[in-house]
Amino acid sequence: MNEQTPATTWIDLLRHGEPEGGRRYRGQLDDPLSDTGWAQMRAAVNGSDTWDVILSSPLRRCQAFAEELSAARDLPLHIEPDFAEIHFGAWEGLTMEQIAETQADALSAFWDDGLLNPPPGGEDVGSFGKRVATAWERWSEHLQGQRVLLVCHGGVIRVAMAHVLGVSPQSMMARLQVPYACRSRVRIDDTPHGRLRCLISHGPSA
Repeated sequence: MNEQTPATTWIDLLRHGEPEGGRRYRGQLDDPLSDTGWAQMRAAVNGSDTWDVILSSPLRRCQAFAEELSAARDLPLHIEPDFAEIHFGAWEGLTMEQIAETQADALSAFWDDGLLNPPPGGEDVGSFGKRVATAWERWSEHLQGQRVLLVCHGGVIRVAMAHVLGVSPQSMMARLQVPYACRSRVRIDDTPHGRLRCLISHGPSA
């Protein structure tokens, strides 16, 4: 019996650039990119990049650039709600300093174990990781064998990397740095022996 030829899927993950309003716990607040953010995103891609399709979070700081790039390169674009950022509940729109003024213990508890200590009214890291992983598996199967650009968020990239590497989402939330317009690359090989995932690169020049 002949074995199937392995299918390789490449997924590049691109975090959005700087949004208007500066650094804060933005979560699912729908702030647009600042001028600096637009420049960061445009600088993060180049003519040598080859993709077959673009995926994006529905939030404007991701979707607006994804739409621009899709039109410029004549690539299909799919918007996936499950790739939206983690919901920070009552903390959305606040800076770390503002939260720490009255909820320092809760903030520390979240970063220590966001599975057991979600933000007030927000999403726990376990639920967040599950929805991202489910969407990741669905789209990697649907787009099998293609080169994919996923425009999303720092939290989404962290828990997606946790899924790829087989570690807990919480461990990556607290330990992986994802700057604005950071790029990561994942290779997925679908073989007769199962699906193999590998992180190829992570960082500004990934």
